[in-house]
Amino acid sequence: RTSMYLAASASAEFFADIFLCPMESVKVRIQTTPGWETTLRAGAPRIMKEEGINGFYKGLSPLWARQIPYTMMKFACFERTVEILYKYVVPKPRSDCNKAEQLAVTFVAGYIAGVFCAIVSHPADSIVSKLNANPGGGVVSAAKELGMAGMWKGLGPRIIMIGTLTALQWFIYDSVKVAFRLPRPPPPEMPESLKRKLAAE
Repeated sequence: RTSMYLAASASAEFFADIFLCPMESVKVRIQTTPGWETTLRAGAPRIMKEEGINGFYKGLSPLWARQIPYTMMKFACFERTVEILYKYVVPKPRSDCNKAEQLAVTFVAGYIAGVFCAIVSHPADSIVSKLNANPGGGVVSAAKELGMAGMWKGLGPRIIMIGTLTALQWFIYDSVKVAFRLPRPPPPEMPESLKRKLAAE
């Protein structure tokens, strides 16, 4: 089941990043280059004029390195954490929990997932920012320039930001489903046939 979560989230993020990368390139340059353009409308034509289409996709590989592990962790860790919380922490089955209790579990699981998301994606995030701040550089040169300490700089604030963001994303997602009376299903259980097979072995 975890493998399915990982494969589905990774493949979705792979294609999403192809569309995200041009906007990410403009965004990072606005943030990190003093005196540069201040809007997407002005920044995108400038990159096209100065660097061509490659200017938008120079950071695609490190973006994949950041976003794919991030998304895989976001979904797989969240689902597994929900299962663990109901199994070992919450003193009663999910079916006996009221809506507020279920949403509290969602928030906690989302925050835990967000912490791991921030950790696995932080070095690549630093490299993406460095690449877009220095248009002539490459992935290897950016990593060397940052060094190990530089790639992990700012991890604490990012954990707080991503943890809170991910927790709120899952909380709002579940709240909408509850509001429309479509609560998340209980964690899937192992099929009885597989349980018997494992027991026999």
